[in-house]
Amino acid sequence: MPAGKRKAVAHLVDAHGMSERRACKAIGCCRMTIRYRTTRADDAALRQRMRAIAEVRRRFGYRRLHVLLKREGYLVNHKKLFRLYRKERLAVRRRGGRKRALGTRAPMVVPIAPNDRWSLDFVSDQLTDGRRFRILTVVDECTRECLSLVADTSLSGSRVARELDRLIIERGKPKMVVSDNGTELTSNAILTWADQSRVAWHYIAPGKPTQNAFIESFNGRLRDELLNETLFTSLAQARVELGHWRIDYNDTRPHSRLGWKTPSEFACTCNPRRDLALRYADGSAPAPVATTAHSGKSNSRGELRTG
Repeated sequence: MPAGKRKAVAHLVDAHGMSERRACKAIGCCRMTIRYRTTRADDAALRQRMRAIAEVRRRFGYRRLHVLLKREGYLVNHKKLFRLYRKERLAVRRRGGRKRALGTRAPMVVPIAPNDRWSLDFVSDQLTDGRRFRILTVVDECTRECLSLVADTSLSGSRVARELDRLIIERGKPKMVVSDNGTELTSNAILTWADQSRVAWHYIAPGKPTQNAFIESFNGRLRDELLNETLFTSLAQARVELGHWRIDYNDTRPHSRLGWKTPSEFACTCNPRRDLALRYADGSAPAPVATTAHSGKSNSRGELRTG
């Protein structure tokens, strides 16, 4: 019975001279619960020892504590131990999650030149016999060119680093690489590669694929136009088909966001874009058509001569 009701009954009996029967009826409780006296043994020593073990073994739950207490001679039922465990508030706190490489979290600028920023991601598919394979996709966010499509049954961080080294030999080093927080892309191999290559690596926020929208849009086109339309019988066939589709995507397929040009055609016009951005770097107003007229004439050496 709660101690509050027992005290209330005792107060009515002592202060107002009421009988126990009448006092119990007044507060709505049974006389048997008032007269009950517990026969439960004192668990102070058990609780103290349990707290002491839990302080040393902070990641042990009540089941492991039960085993350790039994070894020391405490004979206690696991259900009783769990009740005392909860009363002592010794429940093990769940960890939030594994440590991940944070990378940069600063807002990204719009790429205005090739190799300003590359995007990486993985796409999965399966062969006709049920075996699954993965595809590493790499896209240049400025020109929208597909730089690489690597298919294999397993793609580790070291394999990704080797592919990035190959791309750097072909077209130069990027200023930044953008990816999600996948285990391959947060591995020590990738962190070491980024540090040795001196390439900024930007990890998007967890659960925010829209922060890597360029590669997500490309993956949608890849799945819609090739993966969902083709049955792959072997990994070799998948690699050949991916190579043909990559060439068609870069050189033949018109891109709506590039004025219906192909990525290869648009890559040839990127320098004027960069010059235009630098021209208006100080403001949105266009450059003056003519210079301001000066009063007076200049001599043959270009010095201003006043009249």
